[in-house]
Amino acid sequence: MDYNEKQLQIMESAEILFSEKGFEGTSVRDIADAANVNLAMISYYFGSKEKLLEAIFNHRTKNFTTHLENMLQDATTPSIEKIYTLVDYYIDKFLQQTCFHRIMVREQLLSPKGPMGEMILKMKQNNADLIKQLVKVGQRKGEFIKNIDIPLMMSTLLGTINHVLSSHHYYRETEHLQDLTPDQFSKHIRKKLSLHLKSLFKLTLTHEA
Repeated sequence: MDYNEKQLQIMESAEILFSEKGFEGTSVRDIADAANVNLAMISYYFGSKEKLLEAIFNHRTKNFTTHLENMLQDATTPSIEKIYTLVDYYIDKFLQQTCFHRIMVREQLLSPKGPMGEMILKMKQNNADLIKQLVKVGQRKGEFIKNIDIPLMMSTLLGTINHVLSSHHYYRETEHLQDLTPDQFSKHIRKKLSLHLKSLFKLTLTHEA
């Protein structure tokens, strides 16, 4: 679904508030004030706060499933290159959608049974199934080793990215990167994460040491 400019304005304001105050801690009035619209407009476009959250979630994740399905249909690219593409895709999503991923972490910790928790669970299950298919193709081709723990592999990927980005102040201090601008640091950390995770997954998935 495509959203118009006013809907995106409301969704972006709500996303920031949800990331700062949590879903339960944010009122529709808060969202209306932040987006500079009246309450009736939020009701008109989304119906409820829950439906607004669902729209944000769909907007942020709609391309990922298609991206994975396209990789599965690609018979020419080596399986490890597909994993490398997956690594960079996740890194970019975390860097570009900071507020959304803060919401995901917060809701999983505080409200795993809430509306966001249910959407996250469904998304993770769907993506895990597609990634499992991708890995199995690599195994059938002899490109990947057997007995790969895919949930742990994905936890390593997501956990590493999330930890580094959520504790970037610590990373800046220990690596003496305080003078980098946010944009410079983003480019630096993207490259470092990409190289580290690709090297790690090459060791985890393939026969190469």
